Amino acid sequence: MHKRTEIRIAGLGGQGVVLAGQILGRAAVYDGKKVVQTQSYGAEARGSAAKSEVVISDEKVGFPIVRKCNVLVAMNQAAFDKNKKDVKENGILIAEEDVVAKTDDVKAIVFHVPATRTAEAELKSKMYANVVMLGALTRITAVVSNEALEKAIIDSVPNEVKQKNLNAFRLGSQLIKQ
Repeated sequence: MHKRTEIRIAGLGGQGVVLAGQILGRAAVYDGKKVVQTQSYGAEARGSAAKSEVVISDEKVGFPIVRKCNVLVAMNQAAFDKNKKDVKENGILIAEEDVVAKTDDVKAIVFHVPATRTAEAELKSKMYANVVMLGALTRITAVVSNEALEKAIIDSVPNEVKQKNLNAFRLGSQLIKQ
């Protein structure tokens, strides 16, 4: 039986959910997987609903849409409320700790990650919260290797922010206790 993992990263335009999905998809390709990555956001872009979906499989992806996600990353309460119905039972929810307050009505394994607070405290900018979340996601799911995700970050972000993004990824990984 082939393995297919459906991941949705949801939040607001400006929170980097699209970039996070692109980095995750690229990392999966580097790990030799088949990937489809899609994104959507409101017409206003910044401040409206945004989501990025990544389907990772070890065989060709025949159906590119996420129906029931194995993993939902919710960067805010509205994103959680809108997408909670699509999380598989016993799937994984990774919620932004400081803004997703109510998660008890989902039948998933829930991780509360202080991504924005960590990015602001350690890297002096909430801009890195999306990559902190990728670090947490990678540590929790092992859906891609750390090496592939770090290479994907290096290949996806401008030179002047490469090191801070790598640091954000590592900080996110450290937030998850094994």
